[in-house]
Amino acid sequence: MTAVDADGNAHGAAAAPGRLRTALHRLGRLLPTPTGTPFTFCYGLILLATAVYADFGDPATVNQLLRDSSTDAAHLTEQPLVVLLASALWVAGGLYSAYGVAFALVLTALERRVGGARTAGVFLVGHVLATLATELPVAGAVAAGQLPESSLHRLDYGISFGLMACIGALSGLVSRPARWIMLGVAGAMCAQDLIELIDPLASAGHPIALLTGIACRSLIRDGLPRPVRARERVEAEADAVPPARAAVDAEALRGRFAGTAVPAPPRPRAEGDDPRPAVDTALQGR
Repeated sequence: MTAVDADGNAHGAAAAPGRLRTALHRLGRLLPTPTGTPFTFCYGLILLATAVYADFGDPATVNQLLRDSSTDAAHLTEQPLVVLLASALWVAGGLYSAYGVAFALVLTALERRVGGARTAGVFLVGHVLATLATELPVAGAVAAGQLPESSLHRLDYGISFGLMACIGALSGLVSRPARWIMLGVAGAMCAQDLIELIDPLASAGHPIALLTGIACRSLIRDGLPRPVRARERVEAEADAVPPARAAVDAEALRGRFAGTAVPAPPRPRAEGDDPRPAVDTALQGR
């Protein structure tokens, strides 16, 4: 082994712990923490507790709790605020539901960008609007005699409407490739629900919630702190300006603020130009 190889191996071994720490740090930012994302962390603990109880608790008690938390038309008429909040404390499918994993990833990413208050607002608006948009027509159809009275009593709970709204809002805060991937996956799920129609009201509520979140994007972006918006603007301008031009403009800007003149970049030599340096005409006669 040569000295160069030994130095390279030693450098790689020294850099390995740093790369591992960086990877763990990036992975940790994907998950909620009590200090970084307090809303998602606390809400996630509540959902974890109710999911454990739904899977391992007394089945009769769990079934009664779910029925009391259902946002069906009858409950919305009697105690709307209670059931709208209670229904969002359960995860459909319990511990083995994909909604729980998606909740942790999506709401963590959204809260790290806009804060806990705006994240909670987007979730609540999507949950409430999609629920009312799907249940109130049922109540109207029953009152008009187009549906039986039993349609007023159904089991409707979960976090899927709020989660879809957060996906729609988050799609406006990420890079363009990630945005289209998120919207594509969410749109495919909504289309599958509408095709299968296993639960017609939930199938209609998911695209409503997704569109609600997309409509909230401009509102939560306008409320971001000024440094965050400034950083996004600089990144957008850097993407639009060629690198060489951007470097020259940045140097000129620094020179202007420093009170010094910055020479213009050298002009590329065109074909036919004399490559020799120009000679003062006063010295040509010597």
